[in-house]
Amino acid sequence: MRPTSLRTLAAIANSAGMRMRRWDFVAAYMQGELEQNEVVYCHAPPGYGTIGSDGRPRICRVEKPIYGMAQAGRRWQRTLFPWLLEF
Repeated sequence: MRPTSLRTLAAIANSAGMRMRRWDFVAAYMQGELEQNEVVYCHAPPGYGTIGSDGRPRICRVEKPIYGMAQAGRRWQRTLFPWLLEF
């Protein structure tokens, strides 16, 4: 997060009388939403069973942004900015 964004969030929290106790930006990425027509697939995670019954590798459809995914930061930004603009 850019320092100006951090200062903006702190100012909004202060003006609303909120106390900021914790910053968990890894989890924040998972709060975004994928675009309506956006479909993202990934390989099955380790330990899940990476080979299907037909012998082909399992592929999973991603329903929410995952930390490390190329789109995750942008999706979180699109979720956060409308909330910030309300102030």
